[in-house]
Amino acid sequence: MTRSELDRPTPEQFLDLIRRQERGRLKVYLGSSAGVGKTYAMLREGARLKRQGIDVVIGFVETHGRTETAEQIGELEVVPPRVIEYRGVTLRELDVDAIIKRKPTICLIDELAHTNAPGSARAKRYQDVEEILRTGIHVITTLNIQHLESLYDVVERITGVKVKERIPDGVIADADQLVNVDVSSEDLLERLRTGKIYPAERIEKAMANFFTQGNLTRLRELTLTELAHLIDRRNRRDGSRNEPLSATERVMVGLSSRSPNAAVLLRKAARLADRFNAPWYAVYIQTPSEDLTRVDAATQRVISKNLELARQLGGLPMTFRGADIVETILSFAREYEIRVIVLGKSRRPWRKRILGGSVIDRLARKAEGVDVWIVDVGS
Repeated sequence: MTRSELDRPTPEQFLDLIRRQERGRLKVYLGSSAGVGKTYAMLREGARLKRQGIDVVIGFVETHGRTETAEQIGELEVVPPRVIEYRGVTLRELDVDAIIKRKPTICLIDELAHTNAPGSARAKRYQDVEEILRTGIHVITTLNIQHLESLYDVVERITGVKVKERIPDGVIADADQLVNVDVSSEDLLERLRTGKIYPAERIEKAMANFFTQGNLTRLRELTLTELAHLIDRRNRRDGSRNEPLSATERVMVGLSSRSPNAAVLLRKAARLADRFNAPWYAVYIQTPSEDLTRVDAATQRVISKNLELARQLGGLPMTFRGADIVETILSFAREYEIRVIVLGKSRRPWRKRILGGSVIDRLARKAEGVDVWIVDVGS
């Protein structure tokens, strides 16, 4: 298959354009952390739209006890949430069916990365939002930058916090409008001290952990950088610039069943491909010794989990079989016209690397016309 054949628009791409016209539009208020004013801004916009005669409802809002935010609800109609009893605790969740039945023009839905209560039809709120968008209802929502899947390792390195609630980057990449709610770290800390973000009993702990000057400054910088890139990517996708989408830098990341930090490798590869504005493939190289009839169930689950993460990050997960890892990688690269191969740094003892020749060394020698990127994914 030639490059021109690979790049030619397909009937499926045309169908995707049609579906985009039928779907509702998604607007995201994006912030660097809690307390910057995303929900406040979303509700203010809802009130303005209502005054202009637009049919706006609140699908779900979380004020976190903030008086200023609660006041913005005003006369906006609120679709009652679903009430769920779980292990003696009363939980309130977005009622997707009620919103679709009500069919407003615009629905305001807070906290896009929220995890739904056990037993819900969908595990995550962003999936609820996608269901609502499919019916033609427009959605305005909120999100903090640390909830993007590809930034998990970056955020942990910056803050020391493992963010549990995450969403695929593609959800935000496909948003029709992104708005940055930006507050300086100094102003945000002042808001925290005066009780405008958390109640008094949580302030001291917050300032000692997540809400430090250094963390807030770096998260703010990360937000501005990521937002600029997302907007640039959307402009390229929508043809707002004269530059064509690049198909010259197809990226593949090679995986094995023994990769100890495959998730880190996949996130880094996803961000690299995103910067190239290029398609990418997560390729599990299956050797004869790793045939599904020979590997245990635990290993199969690890492989499946890694390939599913690649899909969530916007990659195309694939399995390629071959007895020789290097030759199999090169075979895939030739067949799919890959220009960048991403691998994790080998953890084999140095003696074995010298005597046997590592995959990376052999690949670097043989990969003519292809860049090989070696990523340090830690131990």
